[in-house]
Amino acid sequence: MTKFTYNEIKGGVCAATGFRAGGVYSGIRRNRTKKDLCLIMSDVPCSVAGVFTQNIVQGAPVVVCREHVKHGTASAIICNSGNANTCNKDGIMVANRMCGLVSEVCGLPPEEVLVASTGVIGQRLDITPIENSMDKLYSSLSRDGSADAAEAIMTTDTHPKEYAVEFELMGKVCRIGGIAKGVGMVCPNMATNLIFLTTDVSISSEMLQKALSSDVKSSFNMVSVDGDQSTNDTCLLLASGLAGNETICEDTNYFNLFCKALNVVTVKLSKMLASDGEGATKLVTCEVTGAFSVKQARTIARSVIKSSLVKAAMFGADANWGRVLCAMGYSDDRFEPSMVDVGFRSNKGYVAVCDGGCGVDFSEDKAKEILSEKEITICVNLNIGREKAEAWGCDLTYDYVKINGDYRT
Repeated sequence: MTKFTYNEIKGGVCAATGFRAGGVYSGIRRNRTKKDLCLIMSDVPCSVAGVFTQNIVQGAPVVVCREHVKHGTASAIICNSGNANTCNKDGIMVANRMCGLVSEVCGLPPEEVLVASTGVIGQRLDITPIENSMDKLYSSLSRDGSADAAEAIMTTDTHPKEYAVEFELMGKVCRIGGIAKGVGMVCPNMATNLIFLTTDVSISSEMLQKALSSDVKSSFNMVSVDGDQSTNDTCLLLASGLAGNETICEDTNYFNLFCKALNVVTVKLSKMLASDGEGATKLVTCEVTGAFSVKQARTIARSVIKSSLVKAAMFGADANWGRVLCAMGYSDDRFEPSMVDVGFRSNKGYVAVCDGGCGVDFSEDKAKEILSEKEITICVNLNIGREKAEAWGCDLTYDYVKINGDYRT
């Protein structure tokens, strides 16, 4: 198999050949300094894949977008922030109208337009500001518009999130990039927050969906900020095919190379989402090794990273490792506690705190120094196998309560 290498590049969701993006303030949000409406467009019809929230309560955009993805091709994504368009009597009509507005201004079939919304649940989304802003939104489209689009989909995010890489496939230079938002109500289950990905690789919709559905298991599904799964989680991947490679239509080495490149982007965006969790001061990684299976490693890592008590300990730089074992123990996966080792790692070094399920002597001062860093890893070794996994989250701070205490008002 060809060795996989890649380079980080600029451009985010516009890095791949054939894509433009833009973002404007339309009037949905009260804060006029924040963009609240974005559009991503391809020069050509794209293969498309998507994964969505598994919450039984789902936003109208999710319902509409699921249906449009089934067509297998798409050319545009429209998304607003400030209002989730969820639990509204006219929600489906508004979501369809958003697609129709893009259709009118861009000359696309409505079913080739994908739609997403994020923000407050249960408040009616007035379509008027969006209607009045379509010409401005269309005019904002640019090959350099990724940052504006990334800003327009933010809610309580403190900064835009975008990332892209280039790599070689079948002798062609190919690119994958994307933008993301989601720092609260984050606990995916075969879904994500709002993630929009683009590539210029030529690949069938079937293989694109296979790649994305598999990828989220080790990327976005391993992120938890607060344990709450959103009603509007949407991840979309568009492939323009303009890189010029022979179309990937089956599971080959070239497909595996594509999947590796995709995972580089999705894992990077996952860590960006986790580190910018509402009120967060630290990116916390749980690294599980020595597992019997990948599934076991993922289940236990997610359980630790979701624990409010573990997250609070990380905020206080408290090496309270008993909370780690406690979270492991209710993870719905069996392991042998008497074989578990636990330690904490950061740029300041490593400290072992548990050996064979029992505490060991360690320097509290050294542990505090390690846990006071901005990026911390909780190291768990099950010592029963060779599989491993990582999950990403953040600390739980006073500001999380402040942000969510008056989020709607």
